[in-house]
Amino acid sequence: MSWPDLTDWWLSEVATDRAYDEVVSPLLIEVLAPAEGRRYLDIGCGEGRVMRALTDLGAKAEGVDINHDFAARAGTAVVADVLAMPFRDSSYDGAYSVLALEHVADHRAFFTESARVTRTGGVLAVVINHPVWTAPESTPVSDSDGEVLWRPGAYFSIGSSQIPAGDGTVTFHHRSMGDLLNAAADTGWALEQMIERPHHELGDQAGIPRLLACRWRRE
Repeated sequence: MSWPDLTDWWLSEVATDRAYDEVVSPLLIEVLAPAEGRRYLDIGCGEGRVMRALTDLGAKAEGVDINHDFAARAGTAVVADVLAMPFRDSSYDGAYSVLALEHVADHRAFFTESARVTRTGGVLAVVINHPVWTAPESTPVSDSDGEVLWRPGAYFSIGSSQIPAGDGTVTFHHRSMGDLLNAAADTGWALEQMIERPHHELGDQAGIPRLLACRWRRE
C-alpha cells in the first residue's frame, strides 16, 4: 500500500499522538526559525499541521503532497511528486520537510529539487527519524524483565524497512548521516545547524538519538 491508501490511519495517528504537537512541530520551528512575512514551502505537507503552526507565527506557508486527501485538508497545497514540483525556480524564501524525507527513495533528488525552488540565500529545514533509528533491523526490544534494550541495525548499509501502518505498510529508506549531509552539500546546501534529540517516549532510550533536525542555507 502507498501513502494515499493510508489517509485514515495517518489522521488517527496524528490525532492521538501528542508528540507531534509537543516535540516534532516545535523542533521544526526551532531549527527553521521562520521569519514573519517570509514564504515557505512544506515538502510532504501531510494534512497541514506544521503549515498552520507557521501561519500562526506570521509566516506564509504553502504545501505539496502526493496524497490528494492530505493536500485538500492542508488548504494552500498542491498535489505533486516532491521530486518534480510544479513551481518556478527560486519561488520560495525557504522550504522545510517534517518526517517525509525518509519516505523518499532518492534523497539526492530531494535536495536538488528543494534547492531549485528556493531562492539563493534561502533556507531548508528537515526533521527526520534519526539514521540510527532507521537502519534496517535497528529497534528497541524488551527482555523478559521488561527492560528496554537497543538492537543496532546495519547503519552503514543502504536499505529500507517496511513498517506496519494500519492495514498496510510504510517504507522507511535508510541513509547514514554522512550520506545525507554529503548529498545536501553536493546540491548547493550549506549546513548551519544540526540538532539531535533522544527518544521522547522511551526513557530507557534517552542515550539513543530518535530525531534529527538540520537547517541549511542555499548557496
